Amino acid sequence: QVQLVESGGGLVRPGGSLILSCRVSGFTAGDYGIGWFRQAPGNNREGVSCISRHTGGPEYAGSGKGRFTISRDEAKNTVYLQMTSLTPEDTGVYYCAIDLWRDWCSFAAHDYENWGQGTQVTVSQ
Repeated sequence: QVQLVESGGGLVRPGGSLILSCRVSGFTAGDYGIGWFRQAPGNNREGVSCISRHTGGPEYAGSGKGRFTISRDEAKNTVYLQMTSLTPEDTGVYYCAIDLWRDWCSFAAHDYENWGQGTQVTVSQ
């Protein structure tokens, strides 16, 4: 059974950092693309970062470029999203998801088949 579990969210001040984790089970994280998405209240789910299967390179949406880093630890079957220089605009529920088919990164939510339950990130004074 494919399962993804996010953790690491919380309350952080502007300028702070967080590391989100996406622990996967039922499959090998390196064999499929993994994406991180964010959903703020009243907004659609938007892609933040993704890493394609096998040796594919990571990609970042505009808002995360230079601030976010996605990485994969195959020994732990976990994908991480390191976030720095956080702003209130980064507030939202962060989800990880698996793309079973593509060899390239996608920021389209409909390209992903299974999702975690999400972890809340709040950036506020």
